[in-house]
Amino acid sequence: MIKILALIMTIVGAVGLVMGVLGIFGDPLIPSLSPWALAILGFVFFIAGISMLKYRKDSDVVEAENSHNK
Repeated sequence: MIKILALIMTIVGAVGLVMGVLGIFGDPLIPSLSPWALAILGFVFFIAGISMLKYRKDSDVVEAENSHNK
């Protein structure tokens, strides 16, 4: 479950980062939103998703390890 959330956060962050950068250097894709806000939020979500994918164990793995240690 954690890996799925991390993957979703990574994808949403990458999309937000790309839309923000395109809005900063060109025409904004969503005129009502600040491209800087999109870029910053995209960067935060992308980094958070990547770090969750790298360092977190999935709940199934944790359950298996706990049952193995008993």
